[in-house]
Amino acid sequence: MFDRLQAVEDRYEKLNELLSDPSVVNDPKKLRDYSKEQSDIQETVQAYREYKEAREQLKEAKEMLEDKLEPEMRDMVKEEVSELDDRIEALEARMKVLLIPKDPNDDKNVIMEIRGAAGGDEAALFAGDLYRMYSKYAEAQGWKTDVIEASTTGVGGYKEMIFMINGQGAYSKLKFENGAHRVQRVPETESGGRIHTSTATVACLPETEEVEIEIHDKDIRVDTFASSGPGGQSVNTTMSAVRLTHIPTGTVVSCQDEKSQIKNKEKAMKVLRARVYDKFQREAQAEYDQQRKSAVGTGDRSERIRTYNFPQNRVTDHRIGLTIQKLDQILQGKLDEIIGALIMEEQSSKLESIED
Repeated sequence: MFDRLQAVEDRYEKLNELLSDPSVVNDPKKLRDYSKEQSDIQETVQAYREYKEAREQLKEAKEMLEDKLEPEMRDMVKEEVSELDDRIEALEARMKVLLIPKDPNDDKNVIMEIRGAAGGDEAALFAGDLYRMYSKYAEAQGWKTDVIEASTTGVGGYKEMIFMINGQGAYSKLKFENGAHRVQRVPETESGGRIHTSTATVACLPETEEVEIEIHDKDIRVDTFASSGPGGQSVNTTMSAVRLTHIPTGTVVSCQDEKSQIKNKEKAMKVLRARVYDKFQREAQAEYDQQRKSAVGTGDRSERIRTYNFPQNRVTDHRIGLTIQKLDQILQGKLDEIIGALIMEEQSSKLESIED
């Protein structure tokens, strides 16, 4: 571990030199790439330097104990040794976590897709609940939410809701939401008071840049049509809505949220690029590691990851066996407890893989 830490510190110093090099300063791409690389390892380097300083202080304190000291001074030095031992242990644990390979998508914005699944109108209503939950969570994080496409139902829910969340590290926290979310509650339309079970699916995709995945214009079919409202009726006479089809993969994206055809095409292109990237990434991961599954689940769209039980005010995340009696708060966007536990589980799993 310490050889790796020293290599990281050496690279950090080399990046300092590179970022002062005129040839790098005058090259926007190199300057951006080197700056990001340095920023990514800065916390690791800082922890390693604190560790080395604490080790040096511990060595000096132990050498003092070998001298003849007044009883009061000896007690003070012994206390310092104990505190330094604790600090070194904590820094070692922290450095292990910092050395875990980082998901390259963690810092990215996300595109979230929520769809009502099993349960008809109740599933669509639950999809609306999930959209509001994520919107409130994003707002609490200081992130911006931007609707791309919304297909509503007559009862006020969503058949489909696609939206972008712009914010530093959004994907690192929301990537665990992939999968089927199950709700158990008495529908408002149910006169008998029976509990129904419905589901909605969530997909969380990292926003990708053009440099990360190349999509050629010749591979995209563009169709335009008039925007429609609830029930399918036309809400404007201009052909502002856009449908993009990526012919090689069959991926289709529509957007009609904006009045401008150009803006709708820009939004649709972001979703298309993210979906195609996600498809390629999943195929590569399946080929690379077909047998092994992550401790927090595969993220498969069909995998049931969480249950929201209204009668008992309970939320259960099935991947890590976490149950919280705070459903009302969670639906208000207070997801930190769940997301924090999932992050810890992921880190523990990766640490075990490294140590194995």
